[in-house]
Amino acid sequence: MDQLVKKEAMMKAIWMEKTGGPEVLQLVDRPTPQPGLGEVLVDVAAAGVNFMDVGTRTGMYTQMPLPMTPGVEGAGRVARLGAGVNGFAVGDRVAWFYAIQSYAQQIAAPAAALVPLPDGVVLHTAAAVMMQGLSASHFVTETYAIKPGDWALVHSAAGGLGLMLTQMIKILGGKVIGRVSAIEKIAIARAAGADEVIVSADGNFADDVRRLTGGSGVRVVYDGAGADTFAGSVASLDYHGVLAYYGQTIKRQAPIDLLDLPRSILVSYPSVIHHVRTREALLKWSGRLFDWLLADQLKVSIGRRYPLAQAAQAHRDIQSRSTTGKLLLIP
Repeated sequence: MDQLVKKEAMMKAIWMEKTGGPEVLQLVDRPTPQPGLGEVLVDVAAAGVNFMDVGTRTGMYTQMPLPMTPGVEGAGRVARLGAGVNGFAVGDRVAWFYAIQSYAQQIAAPAAALVPLPDGVVLHTAAAVMMQGLSASHFVTETYAIKPGDWALVHSAAGGLGLMLTQMIKILGGKVIGRVSAIEKIAIARAAGADEVIVSADGNFADDVRRLTGGSGVRVVYDGAGADTFAGSVASLDYHGVLAYYGQTIKRQAPIDLLDLPRSILVSYPSVIHHVRTREALLKWSGRLFDWLLADQLKVSIGRRYPLAQAAQAHRDIQSRSTTGKLLLIP
């Protein structure tokens, strides 16, 4: 009697055998993941491209042993439920900001990492808003609570996170000085609500910041541009101002002497995971993002969509600092 052999289901995914340049990101066939206890199998509609992924690719971060599929952010539809999962059904639209191995057609994600999407928030928008939206939410609330009239300096103001930050600061009543690297990005930062825009491709911007603030400096600097801007960001702060520094994946900052920090400033290295330490916090803050989206107070700029096979090019582009808005991979 012939024995029936069930063929293993396969999917396309990006695969890293080693760390290194963008060329290590290869499109391969992989077995479709099986959702375990407390997990949900999701058909990925879009995966977000983040500097965290660049750090994983280069070996700065270790999310799981090699070989592996990178990517942590995305949105899609529930395809199957693992054991012990409640609150989700097949077909539900969901999004996540941190579930590893997101650069794939399907992902087995912890149910606790998924948030349901309200009607009116489309999947690509959800994939583009989760990481940067929650990061910006963290920055303008718990890192430094923006108050009406506060001046803030936003680096890379035409990038995905910069655009999110600018809009949220304005929603909360603050004023924004946006720094961009090229003249053609001025209009993009202005459209998001920046009150003033500085064009600077290096660390020479503090004098302009002080001029625009009447000599006082800003209450907070949001600096994801790396070590080259650290000194200028420090020099741009008012007394007891806050530097929210998150640019280590661009260029690592050398050790600093605390005696070199002027004006009693505060330096923070904010991590979005600390903003959503509980399921309740994740639902609360992501829910506020969706409310702002539905009320048309927050707009998501998707700079470019790439086929999954072009993950390496997406990494080259995000590292070039020439892009604007959010980059997405479409399986």
